[in-house]
Amino acid sequence: MNPAKAQDDSLADAARGRSFFERQAASRVFKVTCVGVPLVAAGLVVKSEDDHFRSLRNDYLPSFNRHADDYLQYLPAAVMVGMKLGGAEGRSSWGRMLASDAFSAVIMGGVVYSLKQSTRVMRPDGANDNSFPSGHTATAFMTATMLTKEYGHICPWIGIGAYSVATATGLMRMANNKHWLSDVLTGAGIGILSTEAGYYIADLIFNDKGIHYYDISDNYSVDDAPTFVGLYLGLNAMPGNYSLPGNSSLQFSSGSTAGLEGAYFFNPYIGVGGRLAVSNNAVIYNGHALDETLDMFLVHAGAYFSYPIMSRLLIGSKALVGMSFCNQMKTSEYAIGKNCGAGLGIGVSLTFRARSNLGIRMFADYNLSFNRISPAKSTSHLIVIGGSVNVIF
Repeated sequence: MNPAKAQDDSLADAARGRSFFERQAASRVFKVTCVGVPLVAAGLVVKSEDDHFRSLRNDYLPSFNRHADDYLQYLPAAVMVGMKLGGAEGRSSWGRMLASDAFSAVIMGGVVYSLKQSTRVMRPDGANDNSFPSGHTATAFMTATMLTKEYGHICPWIGIGAYSVATATGLMRMANNKHWLSDVLTGAGIGILSTEAGYYIADLIFNDKGIHYYDISDNYSVDDAPTFVGLYLGLNAMPGNYSLPGNSSLQFSSGSTAGLEGAYFFNPYIGVGGRLAVSNNAVIYNGHALDETLDMFLVHAGAYFSYPIMSRLLIGSKALVGMSFCNQMKTSEYAIGKNCGAGLGIGVSLTFRARSNLGIRMFADYNLSFNRISPAKSTSHLIVIGGSVNVIF
């Protein structure tokens, strides 16, 4: 029997008796697109906001220049081949694995090359106009998906490690000033989708030849504790008008926030965790935009709450306390010294469990910081709306 059809039949059997949403989420089409498609869509959505995230890089890593990303993109593939050479039994025989990977690489390379030639997006460093999408990131996520498909059944940490390396590759492409965030997100989605397509083609060609079947079905329960850690990315707004001496004033335009967030849950509903994040906002002084930016480093910890609407869909909230640290910022008449203040944070979120160990989360956070930006105001407000891809333990 064709393994693709067998998997579809198995999924259909398992989905009987579930809600419409859960039945759709259990289908093969959904399983192969539920991560890649949202990443591509996110890349297209944030394209108009690329400058905000690039300014974060310029503020915190202005001279970063490393070449590890040139090699990291191939590391999951090297591990996969090494495990095969070492005798570890994977999903596919040598011939089937190489064919699946070749199909994946051809699809990925063709899509990336076509988009680079047709879109002609200038790189952040101005080197050339082949920025969109990121080929390094597409390769890294393609090889990470290959390794997970072949050996993810052995241990979930294999997939977690593979995608962590792929994520590090994409982040380094931005840190090296070679790609925009939209390039990296789209490249990641293309890499995953290309591998799914390549393996699907090989399944149709090879049928039952050279394949080993493992129980790698994802199991979900409303009783699962949703412990997670993930990359925190969002667009922010810092509302308010800050009065300065001499009838001058400061305002802040929209900006970006990036960091890490995680929480340990004692049960399906209550947990503790924290967030480390950096943000920046362009300064508007007396109605004129300045080259200066207000950079803020946020450290928060506290209680996290979750409620399973269904086994794969969770709503969440949090109540945090912490500190915020501001950089020194100068105008022609006023200077904000390096200062810090206590802070509070609350937020709501919606998480979809795309895989047993992978969640896609949308969030809206509000942060109140007691740091003095002007003599007349001792508080600032930061609203962040964004998303993250989380490892769920």
